[in-house]
Amino acid sequence: MIPVHPQQVPGRPDRLRWIVPAGTLPGAGPLAGVPAPLAALLADGTLGQITLEGEAVVTRLGADRTWPREGARVRTALHAALGDPEGWIRDTGTAPCDDDAQLYAAAQEVLAGEVGDFARSHGGSIDLVDVHEGIVTVRLGGTCHGCPASWFTLHQRLERRLRRLHPGLREVRNTGGPVSRFGRRYDARGVSS
Repeated sequence: MIPVHPQQVPGRPDRLRWIVPAGTLPGAGPLAGVPAPLAALLADGTLGQITLEGEAVVTRLGADRTWPREGARVRTALHAALGDPEGWIRDTGTAPCDDDAQLYAAAQEVLAGEVGDFARSHGGSIDLVDVHEGIVTVRLGGTCHGCPASWFTLHQRLERRLRRLHPGLREVRNTGGPVSRFGRRYDARGVSS
């Protein structure tokens, strides 16, 4: 049996993220079809939506459903569904706005977690500004603003973690202007400041 670990989605009490081992799922995004055990829960209204986030299955409860009442059924169905890898059919016709909404949620999660904690531990902050067409825009604050290590934090920590959760990520940008690998800030003309 493939192990699953439920995790709450901050600010979304109707959703649970079921963390699974890497390589278990066929990617990230919405699904056109799910294995029969989960399809039955969608059909009877127990679940309202199922999406994939890299190493997690995200489930949203149907109307008037609660996790204390339905959680065990969802877990049992998920265990059975993970044993049917051919039953997971990704929806490749995703509208960009849907994809951006999922990327925005993934960015919020990463910034609320280990990447944001890392910046805060050094007296800095990374605020999510926008997500558009796969590009995540953030604003560095506190000691992160102008820090020579900000390039490393943005690209080696934030961008890598986001790519694992959402392969559709195109780029991470800082609203303070591009920062080179060496911490130099450039204006719109490409002049170093």
